[in-house]
Amino acid sequence: MPRARALPPTTIDLPRADCTSPPQPRGVHPISSPRVFEFDNTYAAELEGLYTSWQGGPARKPAIVILNHKLAQELGVDASALDTPAGAAMLAGSDSTPGANPLAQAYAGHQFGSFNPQLGDGRALLLGELIDVHGKRRDIQLKGSGPTPYSRGGDGRAAIGPILREYLVGEFMHTVGIPTTRALAAVLTGETVYREDSLPGAVLTRVASSHIRVGTFQIFAARGENEKLKRLADYTIQRHLPEIADVADPYLALLRRVVDRQATLVAKWMSIGFVHGVMNTDNTTISGETIDYGPCAFMDEFDSKALFSSIDRGGRYAYDNQPPIAQWNLSRFAETLLVLMDPEDPGRAIPKATGAVEEFGGLYEIRWMAEVRAKLGLKTSEANDRTFIAELHAALDAGDVDYTSFFRRLAAALRGDESQVNELSCETSALRAWIEQWMSRHKAQQTDPLETAAAMDRINPVYIPRNHKVEEALDAATRADYAPFKTLHQLLSAPYTPIPGQEEYATPAPSDFGPYQTFCGT
Repeated sequence: MPRARALPPTTIDLPRADCTSPPQPRGVHPISSPRVFEFDNTYAAELEGLYTSWQGGPARKPAIVILNHKLAQELGVDASALDTPAGAAMLAGSDSTPGANPLAQAYAGHQFGSFNPQLGDGRALLLGELIDVHGKRRDIQLKGSGPTPYSRGGDGRAAIGPILREYLVGEFMHTVGIPTTRALAAVLTGETVYREDSLPGAVLTRVASSHIRVGTFQIFAARGENEKLKRLADYTIQRHLPEIADVADPYLALLRRVVDRQATLVAKWMSIGFVHGVMNTDNTTISGETIDYGPCAFMDEFDSKALFSSIDRGGRYAYDNQPPIAQWNLSRFAETLLVLMDPEDPGRAIPKATGAVEEFGGLYEIRWMAEVRAKLGLKTSEANDRTFIAELHAALDAGDVDYTSFFRRLAAALRGDESQVNELSCETSALRAWIEQWMSRHKAQQTDPLETAAAMDRINPVYIPRNHKVEEALDAATRADYAPFKTLHQLLSAPYTPIPGQEEYATPAPSDFGPYQTFCGT
């Protein structure tokens, strides 16, 4: 890991957005919608000055494409009331939602390493918060509902393809146990969105523990608005980490907890072959949830340098750069907290903050090693495990071996069928040699191979959001053909169970698919 160093907060004169303007009557209909959400809106009530109140734009003909009934039940929401014309209008943002206090959050961020002092929700509205059936506070946000004061010249809209991508990938990540924002619904607006082509407009209803980001802290730290910064930090602690509110240095404790959560999150990304694609600080959540599935992708063949984003020409957010970039982002978070750790002399807090950020490397290594050992069915740790795993990755990389299939076929080898994994490794002697070491390791640990194979199958999916199958589903959806999307969504909802006849969803892209690229802001 590269050494991360916290620096004093920036003190420059930046333009300020109006964060307290009244709601704007943009396509709002008379309130006739039923009360579906029991909102309890603390962000709006306690953080005045950190957002702009706003309303969604018009939606000519809102219609639900998919509604997440299981998530609705978890939220304590009546799905049948949402699955109506009035519910569709609420989820499109065109009708006022009873009890909501819609607002666009203000934040800044480092984008590809360059600081942008004024970002904010350019096409999203936080409708409000509710307490789910488990007593957990959750944000309900609309993405793609129209322009806001932070749109920076954009139309504030989203097309159906990117909305369904976020729905698919986010729900898959949740299913496989990776912290993530969730998708409650995808709704057509009846409007046309103009990108390279004319596309059907849509809105995602996104659910999160909160939408507080590193960038939320950065905007007020950079402006020197320390009173707002302190209110934000205290609110964040009370909302996410109330147990640290009364410790001697709560802001240092906040930093260390966020470091810990990000180490866990990125270790899980790496274990499943996920490439986020846009790890800007405004996409780094304080809650430790994955957010923003625009230019994301999953590896087919293992490639330590895997990169899919069309605008990441330098490879800043490539697969193997994700851990050091996460630490870099945490350094930026640490900078914002220095003035809270020591208001009289923020520079004195640098050693403590730097020490907290430097904990990331060790925490990440522990979490990542645990993830990979579990994927390999290894019950014990050995001193050379780091080298053992590095040799595996080198062999996979050299042999262009499909990452997801490899781990599933390893489990078959424990059952006595080595032919499946040999099909992947027949052209690489390094991988065959590694597999022999792995088999010896399993014999030495003296565990039941059938039980170990079953445990491996429970954490190594058969199905992932294969890039070519995702694109196939999204392309069909732009033509109002949702059958491929529904099939893929069904498989990803139970990704550990092979379904006869669906083998094409468990194989890498055909050779004529070509290099895969993803795009931001679509």
